[in-house]
Amino acid sequence: MQPHRSRPSLSRLAKTAVSLEIFLSVGALGGGGALMLGPKGEIVPLPVAALAGSPFETYFAPGLILFCVLGLGPLLAAALAWRRHPLAPVAAVAVGASLLIWLVVEITIVGYTNDPPLQLSYFLLGAAITVVGVGWKASLRLS
Repeated sequence: MQPHRSRPSLSRLAKTAVSLEIFLSVGALGGGGALMLGPKGEIVPLPVAALAGSPFETYFAPGLILFCVLGLGPLLAAALAWRRHPLAPVAAVAVGASLLIWLVVEITIVGYTNDPPLQLSYFLLGAAITVVGVGWKASLRLS
C-alpha cells in the first residue's frame, strides 16, 4: 500500500478560475447544444437572416464552435487546475481570451444587442477569467 500523498490546496485565484470556467462551460454547452439541435432558430430564437454576409447559413457551425471551444475548453482548463497542472493558469488566460475573441467576432457578424445583456455579461466574464489567469500566473512566479 502506497502512502497517501496530499496535494497542496488550490489557491484562491485557482478556485476562482475553476468556478468561472465551469460557469462559462455550462452556459456554452447548453447554448452550443441548442444551436446545433435547432440550427435555424428553432430552440434559441435567433433569426437566420442575422447570419447574412457571414460564412454560415445556419447556427449549426457556430453552435459546434461554441460547444467545443467555450464549452469543453473551459472544462479542460478547470480539470488542469483541479489536477494542479502547471499550465492551468495559462489555460485560464486562453479561455478568457477565447471568450473575448468569440464576442468580437459575434458582434462583428450579428451586431450588438443588450436585450438581454448577454454579450456584455459574457464580455465581463471573459475579462474576469483573463485577469484571474494573469494574476494566478504572476502569483506563481512570485512564490
